[in-house]
Amino acid sequence: MDFNFSEEQQLLADTVRRFVRESYSFEARREILKSQEGWSRDVWNELAGLGLTALNVPEAHGGLNAGPVDTMLVMNALGEGLVVEPFLSAAVFTPALLSRLGDEKAAADLFPGIASGERIVIVAHQEPHTRGEIAHLATRAEKSGDGYVIDGHKAVIAHGGAADELLVTARTSGKAGDTDGMSVFRVDPKSAGITVTRYRTIDGQTAADIELKGVKGNLIGAAGKAFAAIEGAYEVTLSALCAEAVGIMKAVNAATLEYTKSRKQFGQPIAKFQVLQHRMADMFLQSEQALSMSYLAAIKCTDPDANERKRSLSAAKVIIGQAGRFVGQQAIQLHGGMGMTDELMVSHHFKRLTGIDITFGDTDFHLEQFVATPAT
Repeated sequence: MDFNFSEEQQLLADTVRRFVRESYSFEARREILKSQEGWSRDVWNELAGLGLTALNVPEAHGGLNAGPVDTMLVMNALGEGLVVEPFLSAAVFTPALLSRLGDEKAAADLFPGIASGERIVIVAHQEPHTRGEIAHLATRAEKSGDGYVIDGHKAVIAHGGAADELLVTARTSGKAGDTDGMSVFRVDPKSAGITVTRYRTIDGQTAADIELKGVKGNLIGAAGKAFAAIEGAYEVTLSALCAEAVGIMKAVNAATLEYTKSRKQFGQPIAKFQVLQHRMADMFLQSEQALSMSYLAAIKCTDPDANERKRSLSAAKVIIGQAGRFVGQQAIQLHGGMGMTDELMVSHHFKRLTGIDITFGDTDFHLEQFVATPAT
């Protein structure tokens, strides 16, 4: 299979890497993390200026209509810099869901602001005890006049506190676990009845728990028919998440190699010790395997064969999760006690790899999914 990228794709990747290198240093990132918001609106505007917020928006609404491979390249580069701005949640997940819901009015209203970066729209789907189960949806929406009233609890919504608008999933029929009866609603996060509790996750990312009690919502698409759209958006986003992990592993390997070249014991760099060379070779092999699986995820995440799509994505999540843990643990040990400190970038890399592993279902969950999904 040809894994060469087009000239435009290579230019896209180089542009984002250059931005990260020149404008998103470790020190700048630490200052951003110290801020109350935990991310930078100025950086977000710069990403919008590069066209990244328009990457997954249809051309008809001012976007670039790029595919999963282009998104993979961007996520690789953002992963290398541990960029904490809401690209994955607002510029990948949300456009993927909105595109699949088939509501032209909502699309025409929301997409231009998403493409320009002026509006941050966040999908609120995950609930307590969800793990990776997409159909585990207990939040309910009841018809009330011309609209709906929503009651439920959303948990660990990435950048949920930064949302200008929420796309909330809720049941209009059925029970938790059913694929039928799932709907999506536009909700103003400032509406009466909403409580947004903001916090930081293990990897420094901002997240929020969202309580909805009698909150008004406007239906997007057909009532009770949103599962396919939610699943498709989830799978595209999972592919992008895998790509971010690969970018992080690349940065970890580079940082570890550089450190072992400068750290000396017995009068020579520790990079000359054969046993450590073997470790770093294993780290490289693990990251290369993860890279290959990331390619597979990007290629297969929109495959029309549902079983092929699910098996490929679960396989990628398992291999990349295992590789991320191995590479992170080895890097920490090779850096010695310094590897655990907040002052060293590698500790932040490992935290984010850990956060990615438990997002959208951990390694154990996806291993079970892979085994349970028949091959086609």
